[in-house]
Amino acid sequence: MIKPTPNPPETDPTSPYESLDSKRFHEAAERALDHYLKPASQIMASPQQPERMYLANPKYDNESLLANASETLGSASEMLINFAAMLDTSHRKTALGIAQVVMLGEIAVNQALDNVEIAS
Repeated sequence: MIKPTPNPPETDPTSPYESLDSKRFHEAAERALDHYLKPASQIMASPQQPERMYLANPKYDNESLLANASETLGSASEMLINFAAMLDTSHRKTALGIAQVVMLGEIAVNQALDNVEIAS
């Protein structure tokens, strides 16, 4: 009797991971998974003192920090307004909206700066 389908091909019964280098493969896979999936808290050397990429100088007082933040936000607002002037209408509205949000941040920082008590 003739079968309508041929016999399935012969397959190798061994797993592709069961080889002489399977232990090295497993260790490499674990290192890769640890690198990409471990929480950052486990990777840091000192959990009490996390390293910071960007740090405001701790020797400056609140008034100095707020004044600097106000100047930075004012500059960002001015840059956005100048940039918006070069854009077409639809993109100009977006840039001006972002500029308005920056200006609101500047107003809040200026208000906080007004509330800071100057240390004598």
